[in-house]
Amino acid sequence: PVKITLAGAVVRGDAIGYSTGWKQALATAGSVVQLRGVEGESGAIGDVITAFFGPCVLGGDDRFSGATPGAAVYVAEGSDNGKYTETAPTTQSDADQQVGVAISATELLITPNVEADHVHA
Repeated sequence: PVKITLAGAVVRGDAIGYSTGWKQALATAGSVVQLRGVEGESGAIGDVITAFFGPCVLGGDDRFSGATPGAAVYVAEGSDNGKYTETAPTTQSDADQQVGVAISATELLITPNVEADHVHA
């Protein structure tokens, strides 16, 4: 884990990326923030908090339910900043890189990405 300074409010477990500061990741075309890490604690703009930049297992706290074990996981789009989805983004220029896999109905394995940004063609 490392300490980062937030440029936007986050909730523990959120997908985060860097775009003029550390904030919630989002897959939506035109406002893509690629996932680079996972928040270890909740915080507000300017807070210094713990984040994880390696594989993380998330769940067990009612944040996730109904996941399909073995399903690919992506960063969500629309207004779901910082959240995860099993639905691959398909709009041109959406961030569409797989960021993890569902372990069970309530647990996800998220593997933060340090590769080049990837968007849907």
